[in-house]
Amino acid sequence: MRINTLILGAGAAGMMCARYAGGSTLVIDHAKAPGEKIRISGGGRCNFTNMYAEAKNYLSANPHFCKSALARYTQWDFIALVDRHGIAWHEKTLGQLFCDGSAKQIIAMLTQEMAQAGADLWLQTSVEAVEQTAEGYTVRLLREGKAQTVTCRNLVLATGGKSIPKMGATGLAYDLARQFGLEVTDTRPALVPFTFPDGRFQPLAGVSLPARLSNHRTSFDEALLFTHRGLSGPSVLQLSSYWREGEEITANLIPGTPLYDLLRDQRQAGGRRDLTTELSRHLPGKLVEFLAPQLGLKGRLADQSDAALAALCEALQNWRLLPAGTEGYRTAEVTLGGISTDGLSSKTMEAKAAPGLYAIGEAVDVTGWLGGYNFQWAWSSGHAAGTAIAAKG
Repeated sequence: MRINTLILGAGAAGMMCARYAGGSTLVIDHAKAPGEKIRISGGGRCNFTNMYAEAKNYLSANPHFCKSALARYTQWDFIALVDRHGIAWHEKTLGQLFCDGSAKQIIAMLTQEMAQAGADLWLQTSVEAVEQTAEGYTVRLLREGKAQTVTCRNLVLATGGKSIPKMGATGLAYDLARQFGLEVTDTRPALVPFTFPDGRFQPLAGVSLPARLSNHRTSFDEALLFTHRGLSGPSVLQLSSYWREGEEITANLIPGTPLYDLLRDQRQAGGRRDLTTELSRHLPGKLVEFLAPQLGLKGRLADQSDAALAALCEALQNWRLLPAGTEGYRTAEVTLGGISTDGLSSKTMEAKAAPGLYAIGEAVDVTGWLGGYNFQWAWSSGHAAGTAIAAKG
């Protein structure tokens, strides 16, 4: 079978690329359905982009690489596509946009757009081998147990990273990139919960509060969630992308709260109240109970000196923690690192050393923050490669 373009991966980036690549395009995936990560994202409602997406929200060895694709297909372009399909959406927080209904609406939209563009979709199809030829690439496939051979001018690597292996994630894109001379940067789980030894936070499992999570690189002000294994929640997931093993993190449990002033005022107005009771007005009661032994929280407000209150507030603003690690690719939302951008064109996503080979989406060393940024990179990079392929004819 001879075609113009073969796209490996029917995820967000692959389907977006197919929508623009034109006719004689085949998208394959080993899954039983397209867009599986889209389906489970955002609690089943798909956080499909972010109103504030720009290059500063992405991690990469080359922080400038993503600028071209993001500028040429913006969040507003994707929102317009969603609107044309009549999909209702809302902003949840911090510019994060979700479907009012189901993430399946986004998948249906993309498959419809692909079909209208003339692209075919083969599911339950795996890659056996890829060879480069004078005319392009020859790919041996296994489709529903039967061998197939496809030759193509353009081959697009859109199989994502290693995150969530139970959904079939593999390092296929990295293996193929190396095969054709592209470098792959170190990869690691990102947007992933921290784990701690000895189940120390088990008594707090399910407790959540606004917090500022920091290390020496950056900080994030979002919700913190205690789990049986450790720490999760948006602030933790965000910071995990900037964390390395053996590093401490700092939790500010009272960001934006003038707790020292509030406690002093309450000491004057109601000094007979227990300190822990008063603190529970500003922090979850279970957390106050958990911290009481290590912070020496006891006695009445009237018994606390200014210095004691100041020390308490300092401890709550700078709770130093040393994670044992993360939950790994099992629960990581994305993979940090990937196919080095040094070997790719930022305008077309084509490999410099292998004409007709493209890499897009999570497979590339471009990783977004939590909140719709990674989907926007999928749309933008898919569009960049698809339009470049179409322009070649």
